[in-house]
Amino acid sequence: MKTTLEMINRMQGDGVIGKYAIGGAVGATFYLEPSATVDVDIFAMLPKAGSSSLLSLAPIYEYLKAHGCDADGEHVVIGEWPVQFMAPSDVLEREALAEATETEIEGVKTWVMTAEHLVAIAIRTGRPKDHARILQFLEQDAVDTEKLNRVLAGHGLIAKWQQFKKKYRADTND
Repeated sequence: MKTTLEMINRMQGDGVIGKYAIGGAVGATFYLEPSATVDVDIFAMLPKAGSSSLLSLAPIYEYLKAHGCDADGEHVVIGEWPVQFMAPSDVLEREALAEATETEIEGVKTWVMTAEHLVAIAIRTGRPKDHARILQFLEQDAVDTEKLNRVLAGHGLIAKWQQFKKKYRADTND
C-alpha cells in the first residue's frame, strides 16, 4: 500500500488531482476488521478539462502511464493495488471528501473518509455488500451515532436508514 499512496500523494503534489480520500472497502478497514477487497477507491477533486465544465480522468491515466503504471479496465495498477479514481458525484461525497480524516499508513500520510460518511454512502448505494459493511460498523461500534444521524439527515437518507434498521436491526434502538 505504501507505494500506492506515495504515488497518489505525488499526483496530488504535481496537481494531477486535488484533495483526495480513500473510500469503499479499503476506507472501511481503517475502522473495522480487514476484509477482502480487490481495489482501492480514491475519491478526488479533479481539474476540469480546459474551458469545459466536464471532468476527465485522462490526465490521471496519462500521468500514471508515464510513471510506469498500467491501466486494467476501470482501474490503474499502482504498486500492487488496482486503484479506481472517482470524482465526488454529489454533495454527500463532496462533504465526505472535505471532512476526511488524515492518517498515516506505513509512514505515508493519507486521508480516509469518516466512518459516518462511509456508512451514509453505503446506505445510499444499498447493495447487499454495503449492508453487510454497515452491520460491521454497527456491531463493532465504529460510528458516532449522533454524527451519523446528522449526516444521514443532512442528505435525505433517514428513510433509507429506517428501512435498513427495520430489515437488519429491529432488535436495537440505535
